[in-house]
Amino acid sequence: MVKNGLRIACSCLLSMAAASICYGQASGSARMPPDYGGVNVRVAGVFVTPVPNAPFSATVDIVSKQKLPDGSLSIRTTVAHIARDSAGRIYNEHRALVPATFQGEPTLLSAHIYDPTTHLNTFLDPFSHLARQSVFVQTRQVAAIDPTLGPHAGGTLTKEEELGEQAVGNTLLRGTKKIWTVPATMSGTGAAVEIVDQYWYSPDLSVYLIVQHDDPRTGEQIVAVKDVNRAEPDASAFVVPARYRVVDENPAP
Repeated sequence: MVKNGLRIACSCLLSMAAASICYGQASGSARMPPDYGGVNVRVAGVFVTPVPNAPFSATVDIVSKQKLPDGSLSIRTTVAHIARDSAGRIYNEHRALVPATFQGEPTLLSAHIYDPTTHLNTFLDPFSHLARQSVFVQTRQVAAIDPTLGPHAGGTLTKEEELGEQAVGNTLLRGTKKIWTVPATMSGTGAAVEIVDQYWYSPDLSVYLIVQHDDPRTGEQIVAVKDVNRAEPDASAFVVPARYRVVDENPAP
């Protein structure tokens, strides 16, 4: 199962929702990236931990397989570009999910820049050309990222196991499987549901290079990082483009 998922992810392979992104900015290198949020309005991508002295850029591929009411399988994909510089600044994208037959890069829906030195979040809207900025305050965000929300709502983490280590190229990954059980009274299906999440973590990059999320109610998602470049990214990725208007969204004192 794991090897098949890895093969799919690496051959055919959106950014995190704002709450999950903000939660991790205070995590630093001492904590693992947050758990995968599952399918809500958008499919989450790879969380980029804002740690210093580990620059890289990469491409994220996402495959979403959804079972339709008629029994058929809908497969959609997307791609995103991510980066982190030596100062720990991160860049992450969210692009539209498109049919597997789509050619080219999907439409960019939003992008996120975070500076761990100033705690400044910048969310870029390519449609309005607005750059919404606010300073991250941990106490204001923690409640929003409870992993029991979203598709895990009403569930309990019933099993967690280590999957060992394996290498993808020159990168060592450590695997973990988490099983959430949602009781029949909460699942919406009339029966208990097991949600299986698998994570393959790179200690060197402080990033999950592969995430597999399988919920029988919504289907399976595979998120994988590929084409990792350990060189310092171009500094322009971490600044607001000239054509954008900056909007200060910090709350009034």
